[in-house]
Amino acid sequence: MHELSLLDDLLGKIEALVQEHQAQRVLALTLRIGCLAHISPEHLRHHFLLAAPGTVVEGARLEIKVLNDLTHPQAQEIVLEAVELDA
Repeated sequence: MHELSLLDDLLGKIEALVQEHQAQRVLALTLRIGCLAHISPEHLRHHFLLAAPGTVVEGARLEIKVLNDLTHPQAQEIVLEAVELDA
């Protein structure tokens, strides 16, 4: 269930960006996950695809980058790195 709260938070941030830029939907997005974020890229992708239908990210291309530096300040985080919007 932890993944659902992560995705709810992420989708909320993305929806706010869509509204702020008066876009219709998201075409692509890039996420960066730290190596200590306790979720694999595959697991994150799976939950993203389950959460996407009916939202502004439905059908969006998802790129996930993994930060491998254990000492990086964001090693435990999932970061929204880029969003491509359809105006």
